[in-house]
Amino acid sequence: MPFVRYKLTIAYRGTNYHGWQQQPALESYKGEAPAEGSGIPTVQETISAALAQVLGHPVSLVGSSRTDAGVHAKGQVAHFDTDQTQIPIWGLHQAVNHRLPPDMLIRRLVPAPEGFDAITSTIAKRYQYAVWATDFRNPFANDLLWHRWQKIDHEAMAAAAAHFVGRHDLASFARPGHNRLSTVRTILACDVSRRGPLIVIGVTGTGFLWNMVRIMVGTLVEIGIGRRSPDVIPAMLQARDRNAAGPTAPPHGLYLQWIKFQPPTSKPAGPASASTPIAPPEVDDDSE
Repeated sequence: MPFVRYKLTIAYRGTNYHGWQQQPALESYKGEAPAEGSGIPTVQETISAALAQVLGHPVSLVGSSRTDAGVHAKGQVAHFDTDQTQIPIWGLHQAVNHRLPPDMLIRRLVPAPEGFDAITSTIAKRYQYAVWATDFRNPFANDLLWHRWQKIDHEAMAAAAAHFVGRHDLASFARPGHNRLSTVRTILACDVSRRGPLIVIGVTGTGFLWNMVRIMVGTLVEIGIGRRSPDVIPAMLQARDRNAAGPTAPPHGLYLQWIKFQPPTSKPAGPASASTPIAPPEVDDDSE
């Protein structure tokens, strides 16, 4: 029976996971020892195990974005291949969700369009970052919001954020060790909105670097509390030096909101007959 590719849209609360990527239990790992043949708790590990239980064979789950430990997702996208096509798709969807923990959900499970690849078919992603800007922290969402007690000028942050839009070398806003040949990326939108104590920073781009959004947010918050001027961003970009930018915001306020892909070439089909599309040069399997 030929293999067919399925596309998943996934939501998860990243608090209890060591990021998206499957990882072995190294000597430095201090948590509970995983079962034999399994890795430490990650999103990819958890969903792959649930799929394997339902399908009856090991599953290679490929995600579009390797979110870091503590980072959340509203619209992560992944794909996997299987020959167990006799299972009704609604039944497969239900069965996998039944085996997942309460902080994780497959929002959508569909046959993938021909040529679809969760990494190389990506053309844009949007991240959101949530800041709780008031005197007291929110006891119901400590792991979902970055609490800042200082008075924050969100309009100054918005003015600074506008400087990020366009094609820039973002070396100043990347964690060293990213191993990317180029640090040039295109930012399609960078906006700041506020509703009461909640400030949301949104960043849409065609590709991202390691910790890029979190460093952008840390810098914007410094501007919001008056430590830097809103017009300092162009000089930071020009410096191409991580030391020129602000601090890295913590992971727990960051959300992968959505991912956009190349339009499908034809009806859904298995990967054996798919012609893999060529990714835009600045799109990669980024880590945030």
